[in-house]
Amino acid sequence: MSRYISPELKDLPDDIRQRILEVQEKAGFIPNVFLALARRPAEWRAFFAYHDALMLKEEGSLTKGDREMIVTATSASNQCLYCVVAHGALLRIYEKKPLVADQVAVNWRKADITARQKAMLGFAMKVCHQSAEIDEADFDALHAHGFSDDDIWDIAAITAFFGLSNRMASFSGMQPNPEFFLMGRVPRAQN
Repeated sequence: MSRYISPELKDLPDDIRQRILEVQEKAGFIPNVFLALARRPAEWRAFFAYHDALMLKEEGSLTKGDREMIVTATSASNQCLYCVVAHGALLRIYEKKPLVADQVAVNWRKADITARQKAMLGFAMKVCHQSAEIDEADFDALHAHGFSDDDIWDIAAITAFFGLSNRMASFSGMQPNPEFFLMGRVPRAQN
């Protein structure tokens, strides 16, 4: 799963174990990131608190699909296999498009997405690689697509947070769960 040995679920603090079990029940498996980062409980809590604040919030105009699209595109640019595969699966599910994650990961400029989403990803990529060069024209371009200043903050924060996540996953050798590869491509098995 990774270069570092993940702790056993039974050995984790109660709050972390409970959250992981909730994820397992919903997904049908435990995403490797949950156990890989649990080797340091305080960091796990901080990581997932910020993750949830960014990715689960209801305010603003970014959809869940938009958020996952940002993660998929910037993670591809950062060459993070784990995040491209895991968040690409979520992107396919939220957008209900089995091909979109591959398109966004390989070349978001030619992907079957809206002009608004392309503007969003263009800004995210600038945050990812050239944040010191962001100026008022970048904000104006996003405002023209209906993004508020808070939405723009979210685009930047998601990009920055997953820059950290990409680097942690890549350096540690974290591998995506096999289940992620098919999610959103084929119908989920019914019990």
